[in-house]
Amino acid sequence: MSKYLVIVESPTKAKTIHAILGPDYDVIPSMGHLIDLPVAKLSIDVENGFAPDYHVIKGKEKIISQLKKKANELKTIYIATDPDREGEAIGWHIQQKLSKEKGEKTFYRVEFHEITEDALREAFKKPAQIDMNKVNSQVARRVLDRIVGYFLSPLLWKKIVRGLSAGRVQSVALKFIVDREREIKAFIPETTYSINAKFSIRGDIFEAELQNYKGNKAVFASREEALKCIEEIKTESFRVNDIVKKETRRKPPSPYITSLLQQDGFNSLHFSSQKTMLVAQKLYEGIDIGGTQAGLITYMRTDSFHISPKAKHEIKDFIVSQYGNDYLPAQEHRYKEKKGAQFAHEAIRPTSIQRKYGDIQEYLDEDGLKLYELIWKRTLASFMKEAVYENTKVSLSSKSAEFEASGRRLIFDGFLKILDREDNEIALPSMSKDETVRVEGMEVIEHITKPPAHFNDASLVKIMEEKGIGRPSTYAPTLSTLIRRNYIRREKGYFTPTELGMKVNDFIFEHFPTIMNEDFTASMEEKLDEVEEGKITWQKIIEDFYPSFKAKVDEVALVAKKDVVYYDKECPQCHSPMVIKWSRRGKFLSCSTFPKCKYAESILTDTACPLCKEGMLIERRNKRGQAFYGCSKFPACRYTSRNLPTLASTEAKVPPSEEAGTSADTAGPPIAAAGTPIAIDNAPTTTETTPEKNNESNTPAQSPSN
Repeated sequence: MSKYLVIVESPTKAKTIHAILGPDYDVIPSMGHLIDLPVAKLSIDVENGFAPDYHVIKGKEKIISQLKKKANELKTIYIATDPDREGEAIGWHIQQKLSKEKGEKTFYRVEFHEITEDALREAFKKPAQIDMNKVNSQVARRVLDRIVGYFLSPLLWKKIVRGLSAGRVQSVALKFIVDREREIKAFIPETTYSINAKFSIRGDIFEAELQNYKGNKAVFASREEALKCIEEIKTESFRVNDIVKKETRRKPPSPYITSLLQQDGFNSLHFSSQKTMLVAQKLYEGIDIGGTQAGLITYMRTDSFHISPKAKHEIKDFIVSQYGNDYLPAQEHRYKEKKGAQFAHEAIRPTSIQRKYGDIQEYLDEDGLKLYELIWKRTLASFMKEAVYENTKVSLSSKSAEFEASGRRLIFDGFLKILDREDNEIALPSMSKDETVRVEGMEVIEHITKPPAHFNDASLVKIMEEKGIGRPSTYAPTLSTLIRRNYIRREKGYFTPTELGMKVNDFIFEHFPTIMNEDFTASMEEKLDEVEEGKITWQKIIEDFYPSFKAKVDEVALVAKKDVVYYDKECPQCHSPMVIKWSRRGKFLSCSTFPKCKYAESILTDTACPLCKEGMLIERRNKRGQAFYGCSKFPACRYTSRNLPTLASTEAKVPPSEEAGTSADTAGPPIAAAGTPIAIDNAPTTTETTPEKNNESNTPAQSPSN
């Protein structure tokens, strides 16, 4: 018979903790948030200190009943939710709910950053109470995001189309993507030319680049100028003018924090930010290793480089035993913590460095093994010595020209013994000053400036972190929310704004340039940190924000007009003009008299269906925000493709579940043929999706009266 009740978030975490603690502890998952702001209304009393009106989330009543039943059986209750603001808030809500039940109950808060026997035993030896500063910080974020979403979203309905929504952090992330897209389109490439040459000395050939020609920097505006230069200098005699050798040291990278793990997850493994966090969550919560349930990494939402003393000792011993004392530095490397980092947290590391990725590959799926290997190697490397290189620069001179050759040689591999590296050594032959070298050939190199690259998961998370937009828990949800809302799309790993996304962005930043910009959003994150530190109250943040924001909303509501784009076509039913509208599922045609006439139809592409040859392809999006093309003859023809095929395409029929992600569990409404009425977000939404942990959920269920 169990003696104690332990409440966590997920079933996997519950299973791992129960396996470690034993039968005296009954471990129950809450499945995330159980209490939240209800839908269909603001749910915040703006007249009385902005008090939030919390209720049990629809569909979570059964879990609450189960927890109440257990709490009446077991009077000692441990809240073991995740060690961050959201986890603290989940635990607080549960404690508030259960404490109202009959009978005395004792509540404890246990916090740990890894699910191991030592960490759990230590946490349960020193239980604490709910940290109300953390809770208040989460309350401030939730209230702030609800206010922004509830009042801003109806303005988007009025200006663009009903059913849209906006968020405080997502709006800034969207602006980064839209601004970058416009930079790319406005970019004008410039072309310059340089000269490379091959030289030889005693039969060894090496390359060098022209640096100076007749006292001027060797950058040419045209190919003709560069060719003329070659004609003049190719017959000149060259000698070694100078040799400079310099030893350089390369410091190992820091341990992983959330943003860096997401960046490397994309760059090295091609994982989206969301996928990286889902895989990391599984590694943290634990897997079965030969009959033993074990958590493999520390908590994956962190912005601190801190490593526990015990883990440091284990890592250093491992380095010495596996690679020798030469690979262990005399002093630990220091990594600059960013402002506001939570030092009580640890960096993301293996719970045991002794658990090599090769030793557990049979227990992990492919994605889990890849991410664990990345974390294991990075953690170990961060404690190893620097890599040492010898860099050599050789100056080669003639009467009118000077070339430079560069060489690079690895002297000591240090941390590179662990991390995979490209072979970037460049060998130069042995030579001495004043030796003569022979010209073997010269060529003109064309350089065309490139526009800035589109953002991807790695670069967008990086700029969000640099600008202080969001926190470790919000990076991945922000990107997935923008995709789900059809504001951006991911194409070959890069983000581009949709037409709808650009319209939403332009509206928000035209009317709310001050309170929705990156500096304001970053300063708001700092204030949320101050609430967690107990420096200010959460009500103070809202009191400072709400009056000016609400006044601006009221002002914009009076001037904002519907953005109507007419289409050269009459409504087949009432003969009124047709207009283009946007929805989360894409662009479509609607009767301009809606809701009087509810006729709507899809917009066809110019491409015929390559399968049935009768229908035309229509661009659509599934529930996960993925774009695909489908035949207008659906369901008679079920052709789908991620890309719009060319006329010469011989693409075969692919089941929707495999090609476009349109299986029954993710598919959107059927694709209608042109001229067939469809219903696509012409009316406001009727329910608010329960927010997942750390996600902004701002869409009101109905437009508030303004």
